[in-house]
Amino acid sequence: MVETKRLTRRAMAFVLAGGRGSRLKELTDKRVKPAVYFGGKTRIVDFALSNAMNSGIRKIAIATQYKAHSLIRHCQRGWNFFRAERNEFLDILPASQRMSEDHWYRGTADAVTQNIDIVDSYDVDYIIILAGDHIYKMDYEIMLREHVESGADVTVGCLTVPRSEASAFGVMAVDDGGRITSFLEKPKDPPGMPGDPDKSLASMGIYVFNWAFLRDLLTRDADDSNSSHDFGHDLIPDIVRNGKAMAHKFDDSCVRAAGAPAYWKDVGTVDAFWQANIDLTDFTPELNLWDQDWPIWTYSESAPPAKFIHDEEDRRGIAISSMVSGGCIISGTEIRNSLLFTQVHTNSYAALDHVVALPYVTVERHARLRNAVIDRGVVIPEGLIVGEDPQEDAKWFRVSEGGVTLITQDMLDRRAAGL
Repeated sequence: MVETKRLTRRAMAFVLAGGRGSRLKELTDKRVKPAVYFGGKTRIVDFALSNAMNSGIRKIAIATQYKAHSLIRHCQRGWNFFRAERNEFLDILPASQRMSEDHWYRGTADAVTQNIDIVDSYDVDYIIILAGDHIYKMDYEIMLREHVESGADVTVGCLTVPRSEASAFGVMAVDDGGRITSFLEKPKDPPGMPGDPDKSLASMGIYVFNWAFLRDLLTRDADDSNSSHDFGHDLIPDIVRNGKAMAHKFDDSCVRAAGAPAYWKDVGTVDAFWQANIDLTDFTPELNLWDQDWPIWTYSESAPPAKFIHDEEDRRGIAISSMVSGGCIISGTEIRNSLLFTQVHTNSYAALDHVVALPYVTVERHARLRNAVIDRGVVIPEGLIVGEDPQEDAKWFRVSEGGVTLITQDMLDRRAAGL
C-alpha cells in the first residue's frame, strides 16, 4: 500500500476535453462532448475525473477548446474541492495560443506540448493521458504500476473487442508478453490477440508515460512539420517502431462487481447516447452508479426530492423502471423506462416511454413522447406526439438512424413558426 501511494503521488492525469463530438448533432451545439449530460446528474467528463481521483491521483489538468464554457463552469462548481496546500490541483487549460499566435491546439499531443511548463510545475514522474469523453470505471493505479514494472516507454490502455468489430478502432498487434508490435488505424483486417484470434485489442486513447520521456518526445514532435501532433497518429506509432510500447488490458483494471462484464461506452452518437442512458433503467444495469466504493463525483445541484402527484384514472403520477432525479415533479404523468435529469417537470395526461430528458425540461399536458432525447431547458408543448410517426417527426426534429428523436428548443420554435 505504501508503494501504491508513492506512485499516485508522483503522477498526474491530463484530460483531453476539447473535441466537439459532432456526431451528437445538436447536443453539442452549445457544449463540448465531455460536458454533455449523462446518467441523471453527471456529465461525461466526470467519469475520467472520478477515475483519477478514486485511483489516488490528486494532480489533474483538463485541456479545453471547443465551446468550453459549460465544461469550465461545471468543473468550477463540481470539482473545486482540491486544495493546493495538500499538493492537490485541478487546472483548466483552455487553448490560448500560448506558444504561437497562429494556432490553437493542433492535435491531442500538441495540447500537452503547449502546456509543458505547467506540467513541469507539477513536479511529477508520470503522466496519464486521458480522453474526457467516454463512460467507464477504471483504476488507473493498476495500469500505472504495470507501466512502471515493465519499464515501457508508453503503456496503452486497450479494450478487448470482437475482431469483427475492431475495424472501427485503432488496433494493437501484440506479442505473447503484451508488447505492441504494430499499431493499425481502423484496419480492414484487424490482427487477433495471441491465444484468442477472434478478439482484438483496440486503443482506448489512454496512455501512461514517464514525464521526462514524453517531454522530450513532445519537443521533437513540435518541430516536425510532417506531424499532425496527435498521440494516436504520430507519437504512439513512432514509439512502437523505435521504443517499447506495452498494452494494458482494460479487463485487468475495470472497476465492476464480481462476474460483471467490463463496461466501456463511447456515447458519441445520438443512438449510443440514448441507449447508454436508457440501459441504466434496467433491473441490474451493467454500469453501477450506486457503488459507494468507486463513486462518480460531480456537481450536485441543490434540489428538493422528486415528487409524484395525482392518483386518478388516466391522471396518475407514476414512474416504472425509470430513474427520476431531484427536483422533478411528475404531475399526473405516466413514465416508463425513462431517465429524467434534475428539475424536469411533467404535467397531467402526458406519457413518456424510453425518453431521456435533460435538466429543466417541461412537458405540458397530453404530450406523448417515445424513444426521444430532449435537450436541456426544452418546453414540450401541449399535445405534442413524438415517436409514433417517424416521417412526421423528421419534418421538425432530428431522427437518428436507430429511430431516436432528438428534440431541441430551436426545433420546436421553428415548428411553431411553420418554418
